[in-house]
Amino acid sequence: MSSNRRPNNRMMNEINVVPYIDVMLVLLVIFMVTAPLMNPSQIDLPQVGKSSETSPAPLEVIIKKNGSLALRDHAKGGMELGVSRDDLIRFLKARKGEQAKQAVVISADKSVRYEEVVNIMDLLQQQNIEKVGLLTKLKAE
Repeated sequence: MSSNRRPNNRMMNEINVVPYIDVMLVLLVIFMVTAPLMNPSQIDLPQVGKSSETSPAPLEVIIKKNGSLALRDHAKGGMELGVSRDDLIRFLKARKGEQAKQAVVISADKSVRYEEVVNIMDLLQQQNIEKVGLLTKLKAE
């Protein structure tokens, strides 16, 4: 009969997790209530002086439906001038000598093949133009 009984001095190897779950639920409620009351902290960013050098107006390379190129210089009135690839390279080299950080944007008709746009981007990269962007039109809602 004594073999069926459990001795009283034997250690228990089970953990009761119910109190831990209760504590976690209380903490969750506390955080959910206090989180909306917290104000986001202000960050003091370092300040730098303004650059005296202004960036030049971008050049716009226009690719038309038929694949011909045009150039628009926004710094000099923005008149559109038809150019060939060689003329474009000469103009970019001359402008690169005047303005080292000249920005160029490409605007292409939506029916122009993607390959043509990539070719112009490659041409600009070969001329060491660092700032190249694509000009887009906002979609009417």
